[in-house]
Amino acid sequence: MTELSLRELNRTLLVRQRLAERVELAPLELIRHLVAVQGQEPNWPYVGLWTRLADFEQGALEKLLVDRKVLRSTMIRRTVHLAAAEDFAWLRPTLQPWIDALLNAAYFRDEIEGIDLDRLATEGRALLSGKALSRSDLGTLLAERFPDRHVRRLAESVEVLVPMAHSADTGSWGRWRNRYVTMSLADEWLGAPLGTAAPEQLIRRYLAAFGPATVADMQNWSGVTRLAEVIDGMRSELAVFTDDQHKVLFDLPDAPFADPDLAVPVRFLPAFDNALLGHKDRRRIIAEADRQRTAREASAGVPMYLVDGFVHGRWALDGATVRITPWYPFTGSAEAEVRAEAEALLSFLAPAEAGKVVIEK
Repeated sequence: MTELSLRELNRTLLVRQRLAERVELAPLELIRHLVAVQGQEPNWPYVGLWTRLADFEQGALEKLLVDRKVLRSTMIRRTVHLAAAEDFAWLRPTLQPWIDALLNAAYFRDEIEGIDLDRLATEGRALLSGKALSRSDLGTLLAERFPDRHVRRLAESVEVLVPMAHSADTGSWGRWRNRYVTMSLADEWLGAPLGTAAPEQLIRRYLAAFGPATVADMQNWSGVTRLAEVIDGMRSELAVFTDDQHKVLFDLPDAPFADPDLAVPVRFLPAFDNALLGHKDRRRIIAEADRQRTAREASAGVPMYLVDGFVHGRWALDGATVRITPWYPFTGSAEAEVRAEAEALLSFLAPAEAGKVVIEK
């Protein structure tokens, strides 16, 4: 088997993630290619699309949400993502067993112990039928049927059991935190029943955007377990490689590879970006020591930037200031390139404000 270097994997990931150059794609085409775009907080997906697309404007994604071409809901890794509506119809059923298991976590288990979950799902569906409700309103109504229970946890449990679609305004531009979420039944939102589980399709689509990858990478990205069994049934249609640690990597046979010496631009990534979270072994884009230094902040998300294709440091939006914290010294023209890209990002984030870029020394 051919051994792929870390740099080959890095450049190939950047090309497949559309980070090697801004591409002339419609936002919906990019979202389809990436399978699902992390959307845990409303504004971050906009940054992720901006850093990949030529001439992207916030209104383009907002229109996709309003027109119901893109759906915002719980998906990959049991967190909120955006996906094309037709993809959600097979994605959510594929992920559902993993999402259901969330109810075994102490956060849920201690509050819903003893509740008939089938009844809870049925009551939740009945309350949401034909309308959209906030989590707080849904929880209040459920508490009338399940008294002496944690109101928010009741609503969140229904959201685990029953596929939901968040209202378009929940994912609209302008908010860095999820303060208010309204939702409706996903099948009503789609206008059709959801499909069936499609693990083979999940793997093919993942590899197109993230491959080559190990089974552990696929499982880490999706949250779905026992994918080795699925891969065993697909081996005849997959290419096989190894990495620098002799781990077996699978890929689509016709997927593009990048030259390890490909010159790549500085890129600013949003918190929770697909490229940063798409593998169990993330060394192809971030050094393990750097991953560990932000691990405790993972739940809040850490926006990072790339120099020569690898994470070089972190950034934050502080009012109208993009504040950059390098983890390594700049060499050559890298500092000027980082500043120029940060200024372009600032124009996207706050076009009407007199902002500035600060590089911490």
